[in-house]
Amino acid sequence: MSFYGGLLVIHIIAAVCGLGATFALPVLMGLPKTVSQAKFAHSVSKGVEKIAKIGSLTLLVTGIALGAVNPFLITQIWFIASLIIYVLVQPIVAGILPKKTAQQVRLLEEADGETLPVDYENLGKQMAPFNYVMNASAIILIILMTLKPF
Repeated sequence: MSFYGGLLVIHIIAAVCGLGATFALPVLMGLPKTVSQAKFAHSVSKGVEKIAKIGSLTLLVTGIALGAVNPFLITQIWFIASLIIYVLVQPIVAGILPKKTAQQVRLLEEADGETLPVDYENLGKQMAPFNYVMNASAIILIILMTLKPF
């Protein structure tokens, strides 16, 4: 296998890890009906997020490396568009959602009983549009990477 081929394999594995969590985490976090379930879901999500972060960063590094090894890629609109989309969703992934998740965790720690606090559920609703943007971005990235439409 060539160096480029090896990078490509790592890139694809990173895509599965990094982008897969984009779809899994909103589903996981939408399931809890009680405080205990929500606490457990948040503990599981921390592990999934570690895999997603490693995958996402590896995806970026290997993507740039693929462009460096094969400079022709840098002339391709699909390649540049993929990098731009990746950068544009980072404020959501690294800023907005983690802050709202931390607020949810604080609410769970302060909760009395097993009923989910209304503010916890409201934060979940506030996060939904950001999750839709992440999911749409992931789908667009997958389409760009596999079909290379332009």
